[in-house]
Amino acid sequence: MRKEYLQLDKIEGAIVELSNIHDARYGEIVEVEDERGDKKLGRVIKIENERVIIQVFGSTVGMSTHGTKVRFQGKPFEIPLSKDILGRTFNGVGKPIDGGGEIYSKETFNINGRPINPVAREYPRDYIQTGISSIDGLITLIRGQKLPIFSASGLPHNELAAQIVRYAKIKSKDGEKTNFCIVFAAMGVKHDEAHFFRDTFEKSHVLDRVVMYVNYADDPIMERIISPRCALTAAEYLAFEENMHVLVIMTDITSYGEALREISSLREEVPSRRGYPGYLYSDLASLYERAGMLKNKEGSITLIPILTMPNDDITHPIPDLTGYITEGQIVLSRELYQKNIYPPINVLPSLSRLMKDGIGEGFTRKDHPDVANQLFSSYSKVQEVRALAQIIGEDDLSDNDKKYLEFGRQFEEVFITQGFNENRDILDTLNLGWEILKILPKEELDRLDSKLIEEYLGK
Repeated sequence: MRKEYLQLDKIEGAIVELSNIHDARYGEIVEVEDERGDKKLGRVIKIENERVIIQVFGSTVGMSTHGTKVRFQGKPFEIPLSKDILGRTFNGVGKPIDGGGEIYSKETFNINGRPINPVAREYPRDYIQTGISSIDGLITLIRGQKLPIFSASGLPHNELAAQIVRYAKIKSKDGEKTNFCIVFAAMGVKHDEAHFFRDTFEKSHVLDRVVMYVNYADDPIMERIISPRCALTAAEYLAFEENMHVLVIMTDITSYGEALREISSLREEVPSRRGYPGYLYSDLASLYERAGMLKNKEGSITLIPILTMPNDDITHPIPDLTGYITEGQIVLSRELYQKNIYPPINVLPSLSRLMKDGIGEGFTRKDHPDVANQLFSSYSKVQEVRALAQIIGEDDLSDNDKKYLEFGRQFEEVFITQGFNENRDILDTLNLGWEILKILPKEELDRLDSKLIEEYLGK
């Protein structure tokens, strides 16, 4: 039986306080009804003896401490799920907003997820082909991996995310996986950005395998905390109940972190670094660690969180802590973007820690590890030569150094640069890498096996 309370102690922003509450549970969902009969959902976020603090998903304007009813539901936040969610769009709390009607399911699922025993995890192996050379060739995404994109305000991270959704394919030793889908979570996005994503997916004919959870910038900020959890719960259902391979893309994690900071301030918690709550690390981990693969389960969850770095600062708490939790990062560069290079991926600070276990013979091609190492090494040398050229001038460089400068230009303008509608196969990417390496003298290719040089470049 649901318990109903009629007397509130305090309403402040989206926070409601009650006292003399018995048997309330942390995370429990509540229904808040004002004097006009308008109902909103909320959840218990703090319990101190018999005092309970509730976070309301929506505005509390017009609510009175005497005329508002609070009903405790006796269960956590749950959403109904079935395979019918594919092709659908939901708001931040899992309600359909595409006019397609409610989702009917035999059971509902707790958005806080199911803790995964580390012993039950399967080590990621197969790679996901994104169709983007700089990612597939040098920062390879592995099925079951957590690989964030570090961007900044004004950089085309939305376009990059949409391009990955359009062209992503899972490749394995057994061939391409067809039971593949995308769960897309947008937090604090503008209406035109959400329209861009949906319009792009629709025109690319991939919308039927995409599930979208959209929290707009003008939606209640409390929904921003729920939307990534709804998306990850949907991903867990599709992966471990329907045996599908799920790629989860979440943008923007910085908006999520700012929502956490605002809620923490409302709760009058002691702030930590730059005003963020001290539990920011564990909260982000509660999202990221839901990705992975399980033994004896065919499905998998691969996660690409996108975050914008305030003031392009990679040491900001959100990218800094994200880097500790995840298995690498893809870093977008403002300098490359100003050169009209798309996607502006700076490969030198980018890495994929699981890349080595999902490439090479049997996965991509036997020369992939060596080609990637040589491209990294040579492009790193380009930065040294460019710095030297600024001091002594390009004309006074040695012939070798001039070849490195040409290699750098070709690497950025031919290998990294590719159109929004261009989808490159991994073999095309590797062949393109060899074409660019031809610019350098063979004696400079010290990361390549001599047999590979002979096979692909001749004697």
